[in-house]
Amino acid sequence: MAEKEQFNDIYNKHYNKVFRLCKGYFCGDISLASDAAQEIFIKVWEKLDTFRNESSISTWIYRITVNTCLLYLRKSSSKKEIRTDSFPQLVTETYSNEKDEQLQQMYQCIQKLEETNKIIILMTLDGIEYPEISEVIGITEETLRVRIHRIKKSLTQCVQNENI
Repeated sequence: MAEKEQFNDIYNKHYNKVFRLCKGYFCGDISLASDAAQEIFIKVWEKLDTFRNESSISTWIYRITVNTCLLYLRKSSSKKEIRTDSFPQLVTETYSNEKDEQLQQMYQCIQKLEETNKIIILMTLDGIEYPEISEVIGITEETLRVRIHRIKKSLTQCVQNENI
């Protein structure tokens, strides 16, 4: 398969997941998520020949995604461009106001998590399998399950406290 075809296949297969993960990092900011996703796939294109098949291609792409998103957040914290303390109002007809408020509270609570826990829960919410998440994070699957349980518990408490 030619390099361009290989890249197109990778892009088509992984873009939506990368974009959703970026959106989670940037509190639903579609513009920022789109910019980051674009930058991620530029990196994938530039580094594709260095991919060594030591992990799956999706794990490799997630690592690039996580690193790029964290870099964006670090840059923005010095520039104060991204406000991760609030979830933007999304115009949507599919959610009721109550459901939208719950979603907003959940994203606000996710933003309060420590960086690794944020990565774990965003990947979990995106339906990424535990073996892949544990490989990206660099922990065992058993440790991952314990962390996810604790993260969910802390998010539940956070959302409940927001409702009081």
